[in-house]
Amino acid sequence: MTLDAKIPDGPIEKKWDNARFQMKLVNPANKRKHRVIVVGSGLAGGAAAASLGELGYNVDCFCYQDSPRRAHSIAAQGGINAAKNYQNDGDSVWRLFYDTVKGGDYRSREANVYRLAQLSVNIIDQCVAQGVPFAREYGGVLANRSFGGAQVSRTFYCRGQTGQQLLLGAYQALARQIAVGQVRMFPRSEMLDLVVVDGAARGIITRDMVSGKIEAHAADCVLLCTGGYGNIFYLSTNAKGCNVTASYRAFKRGALFANPCYTQIHPTCIPVHGEYQSKLTLMSESLRNDGRVWVPKEGVDPATKPTKIPEEQRDYYLERIYPAFGNLVPRDVASRAAKRMCDDGRGVGPTVGDQPRLGVYLDFADAISRLGEDKIRERYGNLFHMYERITAENPYHTPMRIYPAVHYTMGGLWVDYQLQSNLAGLFVGGEANFSDHGANRLGASALMQGLADGYFVLPYTVGNYLGATKLEAVETSHAAFGDALKDVEAKIDRLLEPEKKGKGTRSVDDFHRELGTQVMWEHCGMARNKEGLEKALERIPELREEFWSTVRVTGSAGSLNQQLEKAGRVADFLEFAEVMCLDALVRAESCGGHFREESQTPEGEAKRDDENFCHVAAWEFTGVGEKPTEHREALEFEHVKLTQRSYK
Repeated sequence: MTLDAKIPDGPIEKKWDNARFQMKLVNPANKRKHRVIVVGSGLAGGAAAASLGELGYNVDCFCYQDSPRRAHSIAAQGGINAAKNYQNDGDSVWRLFYDTVKGGDYRSREANVYRLAQLSVNIIDQCVAQGVPFAREYGGVLANRSFGGAQVSRTFYCRGQTGQQLLLGAYQALARQIAVGQVRMFPRSEMLDLVVVDGAARGIITRDMVSGKIEAHAADCVLLCTGGYGNIFYLSTNAKGCNVTASYRAFKRGALFANPCYTQIHPTCIPVHGEYQSKLTLMSESLRNDGRVWVPKEGVDPATKPTKIPEEQRDYYLERIYPAFGNLVPRDVASRAAKRMCDDGRGVGPTVGDQPRLGVYLDFADAISRLGEDKIRERYGNLFHMYERITAENPYHTPMRIYPAVHYTMGGLWVDYQLQSNLAGLFVGGEANFSDHGANRLGASALMQGLADGYFVLPYTVGNYLGATKLEAVETSHAAFGDALKDVEAKIDRLLEPEKKGKGTRSVDDFHRELGTQVMWEHCGMARNKEGLEKALERIPELREEFWSTVRVTGSAGSLNQQLEKAGRVADFLEFAEVMCLDALVRAESCGGHFREESQTPEGEAKRDDENFCHVAAWEFTGVGEKPTEHREALEFEHVKLTQRSYK
């Protein structure tokens, strides 16, 4: 299979303009003849559904939450990047483009990243017009703060709840289109299959999560904006409902899955506090603007309270190792540095099980002394309140304890420049695609990508597809829909079978916990090696076989059944885990969030192999338990020179 990214000709600054001019258009009267399915209602999906509805298309939007405004985008805290240069500190579209390519460790497409940087300036104007309450300076201009991987202040924010406010902006635009009838909203509906007719995506199969009813929905094209797959690790900062099902089942229908091993470990999360914890809590990266990261130097009693440890016995290791960026190094760099400190026996906080102390301090004493507690409360008050509620420690008076945790996935379904997968008519937006972040996402760039895709890219590229493609009328009575319905029903019956036969002995959560914490985190987590990945690839098929013979799923299919919902998602994780570990094994280099222990510099930094791995690895499904076929898209760098990343 040849992967054609369809990158437009011309200078990089003109590629998006040239592409838009060459795109086919659909006149307003004809837009009313088309139906578009959007799966997911977060920033990418909600923005796309609202924008397409505003243009006049008939849109069906699906989400598994009870309301679009409950999408996981609401959990984003720190901010959204844009190259406005309001601080007059040297920022520009080129600088944001460069920082993003470098931050992704040179494993992203230059053309996609430059477009993202271009569109970033439009996003802020759009959101301000919607009433998003960005923080402002005393004079009324929008405020900015710094984030990891940049030496300029380009991050717009709403205290520590930026994702919530941006989602409300997209949601009100979506709600308007629902009210006027351009968008039909299907909440509490989970996509369980993609329907492909004559090589093109023409619909989906869903399950009503309240009634249990299985339904087919037809359209002219399908947009997947369903987020990432970080919950494969069981413990992550993602909401418990986040999953891989929509993307993975599209993969099983022929869509390529690109770079699945690229997972991001966030350096500022509240550490694990118990063996049966169900999820982890993120402390925004924005805290690294004013917080200083440190651990005690050797010889200090770990039980000593941090406020009693004198300055000369503290190691501000990020400032020491990376003086140019200090506490604002990218997430992958900060995460590995924290792991090294803890591996050296200098971690802080209580132990969990037989693990060493997994935590480092994030200290605000200097900032409070310099700015005052009121200013810190103004910037981060809700985050500090959340931390105190969870840990019973007041971060205004004692340093926070943080440790890296799974947060985001840079891998996703393969898409071309127009965000269309290799399957015609299947478009993928936001975290569900692989396109813009390479091997590591810079903080505050997820919200930027989701809104750029939803507001400014997909409305153009979907129109181009519909205007340039002759589509035969397809109804849900088509045989492909009937076959997909049967497949979904058969899988549900299989999930319920062990319990019906009296063989259901293990809960869904028990399988998920073993897969995530004992297999994936242990062997495909913050650090990977050949031996560990091979062990994982041996254990995953065994665990999958045990799952299908002994999983305990109570209740029935024809009603509200959260155990059944979780079982379907974990079944997909148990298949997808093999693809992920295989990708990590084949990519015998370190880059960004993918850290192979065999490939590191003497200082412990990621060491790329540009000669052999300067490409996108896109995997094709060949059967459950069968080795997928790897396809490669070569990456070319004309504007940002390939070099070893350095933040020193």
